[in-house]
Amino acid sequence: MKKDFDRASLIRRALAQQKEAYAPYSGYQVSAAVLTGSGTVYTGVNVENASYPAGICAERNAVFHAVSCGERRLTAIAIVAGRDGANVNFPSPCGICRQVMREFCNPKEMTVLLAKSPEEYKEMTLEELLPESFGPEDLARG
Repeated sequence: MKKDFDRASLIRRALAQQKEAYAPYSGYQVSAAVLTGSGTVYTGVNVENASYPAGICAERNAVFHAVSCGERRLTAIAIVAGRDGANVNFPSPCGICRQVMREFCNPKEMTVLLAKSPEEYKEMTLEELLPESFGPEDLARG
């Protein structure tokens, strides 16, 4: 089921934040813009650290930003990435980011946009990126 929202606008929000990424070690700047059930968009960028495991991916940063503002339902996410403002590949979220997104959505309905630009992107569902996923309902008591 294709959700009706402005894909180009969501991608532009991610692109606008990309310059804020802190990537002094890899030079790979990633940005994400997440659309929530309330219609609000939250952004996040990757933040690297000299102690590599202490960094955070842009996708998790955006999701955690939304959750810290009270959101609990994700609808879509746009992800952009590249070096020196050149987004030449379709960036795919890591496994940890996929699992974090899964916590706050229906994977069959969550739209994931892997973008180079507002005109050039791949669209899929989280279920396509994370098949047979484990979620909150698997821990339901009953």
